[in-house]
Amino acid sequence: MLYSVWAPTTFTPYQRIPDFGRKRPIYTKFRVSASIPDTDGPKKEYTPWLIVGLGNPGNKYHGTRHNVGFEMIDSISQKEGIKLNTIQSRALIGIGSIGEVPILLAKPQTYMNFSGEAVGPLAAYYQVPLRHILLVYDEMSLPNGVMRLQPKGGHGHHNGLKSVMDHLDSCREFPRLCIGIGNPPGTMDQRAFLLQKFSIEERKQVNAALEQGVEAVRTLVMKGFDDGITRFNLGQKYKYHKVDLQPKRNTARNVKSEMSTRN
Repeated sequence: MLYSVWAPTTFTPYQRIPDFGRKRPIYTKFRVSASIPDTDGPKKEYTPWLIVGLGNPGNKYHGTRHNVGFEMIDSISQKEGIKLNTIQSRALIGIGSIGEVPILLAKPQTYMNFSGEAVGPLAAYYQVPLRHILLVYDEMSLPNGVMRLQPKGGHGHHNGLKSVMDHLDSCREFPRLCIGIGNPPGTMDQRAFLLQKFSIEERKQVNAALEQGVEAVRTLVMKGFDDGITRFNLGQKYKYHKVDLQPKRNTARNVKSEMSTRN
């Protein structure tokens, strides 16, 4: 199967994203078409996905808890062979596909609290509907390395997420992948905790989560919020809980006790 990816080389700055409540015609600026050699059939078009990881640019913040969103984008980029090599709308972006579905990966270079200044213009320019804007970010309410994939939600006092919502006309109906980083220990300052790097054990958990997250993103992009996503969320919820699924053995003592109970 052959794939062709096309995107414009120029763009016009856009300060605010237009109302997504109206139905839009099928996009023409950003598409992937699939064709089979030696056939004259029409090419099928797919609605693109904008997948955004939130974080802070620069080596100073590399590997910190607040930058796991960036790390997820890097993982998807590596696994899917999508190069992040273009700056547009104050974001580092890469264009490619997962299967036959076109995706635009983005890492805002605005610093966390102003992420919406990059996400809003990108979504407007490429005419990506809200339901296909996936935000990936850190979440302190989840244990380290535990993820949750939801179709919508609030900002939960996350400044980066709040900025994005502000630039999407306060809409909250877009998917988000939360990556747990845990809570600050004791009386540790929250900001210091967010800008701190993971311990060796925490890093192992996060690396494993990133691999699982890539598979979850693939499922979402190709199948939507199906049973696979439900199983993913359930598995994440109980990933650190040991559940004994082995049947009890009928030892002589257990059999004797059961017989005496029946009598």
